[in-house]
Amino acid sequence: MAENRLWTNQWLLVAIIAVLAVSLAGLAFYRRDQPVTTVVLVRHAEKNIEPNNPNPALTPAGQERAQTLARMLDKTGVTAVYATQFIRTQWTAAPLADRLGLKVIQTDAKDVTGLVNQIKTANAGGLVFVSGHNNSVPAIVAGLGGGNYPIIPENEYDNLFVVTIYRSGKAKTLKIKYGNPSPPATDAPSNMTQ
Repeated sequence: MAENRLWTNQWLLVAIIAVLAVSLAGLAFYRRDQPVTTVVLVRHAEKNIEPNNPNPALTPAGQERAQTLARMLDKTGVTAVYATQFIRTQWTAAPLADRLGLKVIQTDAKDVTGLVNQIKTANAGGLVFVSGHNNSVPAIVAGLGGGNYPIIPENEYDNLFVVTIYRSGKAKTLKIKYGNPSPPATDAPSNMTQ
């Protein structure tokens, strides 16, 4: 009787190990087929400072920065271009979208979670460009799993974040500077989405 119980327990253990091995092999196969997604994020380019205008356009320097982005990214394989509802983000994204023959997909500046979910589902395996704001760009990076970054200072327009979401679901972020260096800081406080 004890031998039968021992034999049954051994077969049960073998069966559990076999099920685990098949599950792990299936998971490895599933992960292998998961595409790598890359997201390039920038805060909009330099904007006009207009105290009574919550939706200012880009300055000439901002327009040049947007052109620089278009030149930098036009041969990289960008598959989708996102920008918030504000003119400054739309104008930052437009030159790249125009070069690529893509439409700028408008997203709500306050709906970071919705944008992150859309990128992860609709753009899985693609190379995505996002033009956001000094507070939303770090939030999007974090939402994609790329780590925590502080709000971008008001005077900085030259930060570019590249978030790579690997097959495992883990992400890594590269933060670089691009274009002309941002001007020195000013002490002008602001409370609107930048």
